[in-house]
Amino acid sequence: MASTLQEWKLQQVCVLTCDGRFLVGQLMGHDQLQNLILNEAVEHVYSPDDNVEEVPLGLYVVRGDNVAVIAEFEKLDLTIK
Repeated sequence: MASTLQEWKLQQVCVLTCDGRFLVGQLMGHDQLQNLILNEAVEHVYSPDDNVEEVPLGLYVVRGDNVAVIAEFEKLDLTIK
């Protein structure tokens, strides 16, 4: 895992946490326990009644024991033309 995370350093990543939070940010660093440092992090909050809400978090640390999934992230433009 660590070698893959090193390849993603300074890239946009998305993180799904064990408590169901969906975070997006620039991976600034990590350690052997998979603790993550995200720059310009944003939490995406989904609701069945409303649109997706983006909550800015800024510089954010995610504890490694709370990381369920981490992946590369590329924001898609889903607007209808």
